[in-house]
Amino acid sequence: MNILIIVIGSIVGLIIVLLIVALFVKKESIIEREIIVNKPRAEVFNYVKHIKEQDKYNKWVMADPNMKKEYKGTDGAVGFIYAWDSDNKGGKGEQEIKNLVEGERVDLEIRFEKPFKAVSTSSIQTQTVSDTQTKVKWTFKSNSKYPINLMSALFEGMLGKDLNISLNNLKAILEK
Repeated sequence: MNILIIVIGSIVGLIIVLLIVALFVKKESIIEREIIVNKPRAEVFNYVKHIKEQDKYNKWVMADPNMKKEYKGTDGAVGFIYAWDSDNKGGKGEQEIKNLVEGERVDLEIRFEKPFKAVSTSSIQTQTVSDTQTKVKWTFKSNSKYPINLMSALFEGMLGKDLNISLNNLKAILEK
């Protein structure tokens, strides 16, 4: 009986400590990754502004080849919506082009429905390095409510790694 009390007390103590730590952990996460693509800026931007192209380089989209997809609007234009529903790792949600600065950036709002409800933002930016090189920066921003914010560091590491994989896929496609 004493062992059971010690185990339960330890678990409760750990939960209390984690809840206290979560009070001091940031609620906003910003993950940015970038890569240099050996192609002119206009060519790179004209590719990344079309959200359907993410099927070829985005690690999350590629995780489920049977993912159901729906499109609304004109791809590469403000208001375009790319919705997905996956029984696999992709969950369910949609992303919408909210802002587009031709040749420079595409701003997206990502609305997740499952495995959890959340709204995040993402942007893909292009910057000229030289006539034949373009820096592509992919930024992902999200807010987590207390106490879920405690998981932010874990999500940031996983998401950063996935952004790197996606950017490397993008580079390989564009440099063929």
